[in-house]
Amino acid sequence: MITAIREVRRAQGLTLDQVAQRCNPPTTAQTIGRLETGTRTVSVGWLNRIADALGVDASDLVAMPDRPDIPVAAMLDADGASAPRHKSRVTPPKPTPRLIAVTVHAGIGDYRSGDDIWCERLDPEHFVNALNRDILVPRPAGRYLFGRLIGREAPSGETPGKLHLLPLGSGQRQQVVTDPAWIAEAVRLVRRL
Repeated sequence: MITAIREVRRAQGLTLDQVAQRCNPPTTAQTIGRLETGTRTVSVGWLNRIADALGVDASDLVAMPDRPDIPVAAMLDADGASAPRHKSRVTPPKPTPRLIAVTVHAGIGDYRSGDDIWCERLDPEHFVNALNRDILVPRPAGRYLFGRLIGREAPSGETPGKLHLLPLGSGQRQQVVTDPAWIAEAVRLVRRL
């Protein structure tokens, strides 16, 4: 089985040891390296463990002939663009049932007109994971609020409680939303150049 474990790990900027420690239960960097290179057989169990550690679906780690991976031509850093030292590919994001999108029609904050913001829906028990991230919050009558989640109040540990948002753009006032059924955390920005 040909896997894309190394490509996904490198795309996320993780070391072998970081992936090994994220596995449940943790393993060693050497084991992850052997699984990446194929010197150790990748079982379905290992594939699932590594996928969980990387935060992707197990199918994202298997090289499929019908899946359109994109070759990495260059790497960009403070010194400019350079050719990658190893052949590398990235897998385009795959839609999942929890993903929704926000399209930007006029520039605001860090977003430009034409941007698509992919957001992952979160249930109330996971709201705390979106602190200091941009989120979409449903409001009554089909309206929404989009802004940075800067605080959360939950009396006696209840969920969801009150969410404090800072809307995008200058001069905006903090908004407080009480007991939303869900929120959606911005997880990917797609920008056309």
